[in-house]
Amino acid sequence: MAESSRIQLFVKASEDGESVGSCPSCQRIFMVLLLKGVPFTLTTVDARRSPDVLKDFAPGAQLPVLLFDGQPKTDTIQMEEFLEETLAPPNFPSLQVRLPESSSAGDDVFLRFSAYVKNPDPGRDEALRLRLLRALWKLEGHLTEEGRGQRGPFLEGDHMTLADCRLLPKLNIVEVVCRHFRPALLPPDMWGVRRYLQAARGAKEFRFSCPTDLEILQAYRQVVRPI
Repeated sequence: MAESSRIQLFVKASEDGESVGSCPSCQRIFMVLLLKGVPFTLTTVDARRSPDVLKDFAPGAQLPVLLFDGQPKTDTIQMEEFLEETLAPPNFPSLQVRLPESSSAGDDVFLRFSAYVKNPDPGRDEALRLRLLRALWKLEGHLTEEGRGQRGPFLEGDHMTLADCRLLPKLNIVEVVCRHFRPALLPPDMWGVRRYLQAARGAKEFRFSCPTDLEILQAYRQVVRPI
């Protein structure tokens, strides 16, 4: 079993400088470590107040940053792959994605969401909204395909995988921001996406790593154009 001092994760701090801030990449790696069940040290970094925290081992790096036995990892995808390879069965659970369609499920939702809520041209609002809805319905199709009822609420069943760690932090932001700034975006009959988010919010690995709704809204308040 790894000792807590061997693994350190540095993530974005919230507005208060202490809690977890709104950063889907940070939450992604945070979730991986929690799902692996490995002891680690978490440090929230407020770049405004402590800009030099990472200068000794990862100068200029963007968060998140992972230290494993003192060696820095600064690329999110490489961190994920490294942790899956290093913290492997039988001592740690595998989070490997089995189905190719799970890896790509919802991969364009966040891009469409960003284009929609940050759009400066009111004349394009409806077209961008429809593009986002199409991306969400595509994800809905994956989550509600025949047989999924027996496989559980997550992308590959009852347990989260790396694919869920990639998608859920972004999907949560989409739901929180649209619920506040773009009400009624998610149709009531989009039950697969709703069940997916509800299951995530019931899982301690997601709850412990997730920024508050207020933190997410504060991060987007300056970039979302009111309609």
